[in-house]
Amino acid sequence: MLDNLDDIHPLFHGAPTSTEFKKLRKRIVRYTREAIEQYGMIERGARWLVCLSGGKDSYTLLAVLHELKWRGLLPVDLLACNLDQGQPGFPSTVLPAFLEKMGVPHRIEYQDTYSVVVDKVPQGRTYCALCSRLRRGNLYRIAREEGCSAVVLGHHRDDILETFFMNLFHGGRLATMPPKLVNEEGDLFVYRPLAHVAEADCEKFANAMNYPIIPCDLCGSQDGLQRQQVKQILDQWERNSPGRRQVMFRALMNARPSHLLDPKLFDFAGLERKSGEIQQIDREIPDLR
Repeated sequence: MLDNLDDIHPLFHGAPTSTEFKKLRKRIVRYTREAIEQYGMIERGARWLVCLSGGKDSYTLLAVLHELKWRGLLPVDLLACNLDQGQPGFPSTVLPAFLEKMGVPHRIEYQDTYSVVVDKVPQGRTYCALCSRLRRGNLYRIAREEGCSAVVLGHHRDDILETFFMNLFHGGRLATMPPKLVNEEGDLFVYRPLAHVAEADCEKFANAMNYPIIPCDLCGSQDGLQRQQVKQILDQWERNSPGRRQVMFRALMNARPSHLLDPKLFDFAGLERKSGEIQQIDREIPDLR
């Protein structure tokens, strides 16, 4: 890991010199690189739209991608993008000032999706679904305008686990956020390079770097969200059995269709037993009575 000021990206200037932080940084970089390679995200010479909300996860994403690019391990162009959705009180100058200071190529886009969400969502319902669809549509448009082949999001391991359990408890399906997918139109990839990174590591990293965190005041201010409830369940399980999150995450990478119940994934009806061979073996076994 390069730590001399002349040999690192400005996003890492002022990084703590403690052994603990260096291990944290190395772990996040390693896990991100593993995910990028394991799920085949690299297209040499491509351009990625790196989505930056101002939260701890997106700051971590931005920093680690620039770390990999700085070290010659990510041969793509990176364009940071923040979509200002018009939430009241959103500090619209924070991210542009930060990105300018860090020398990060970026685009700031203003679209008042907040008013649409508040107008369309009935009182008492959560904003997340509509807000997410509007945000994603705008990001796809921006990616096309900027000649990007991929939209890169900051979802981490815990987001993926929570989504799995939300689908299990509320959606009646075994599904989660994949680390790589193609959008419905078929012209853009969606990548999640932090898929193997724990949320706690993102939080420790962004706080240690003193990045200017911007909280989400739209959905984050609502009580009773399904994701919050699932998160509380996972937190309790983790307290009772430390390391359980990682065990459950590994299970998502070790699916066995023949041991589930979906006939579209496994041909249960076509299973046949080898009765002839069994009978032949039975005849060959001597009677020991």
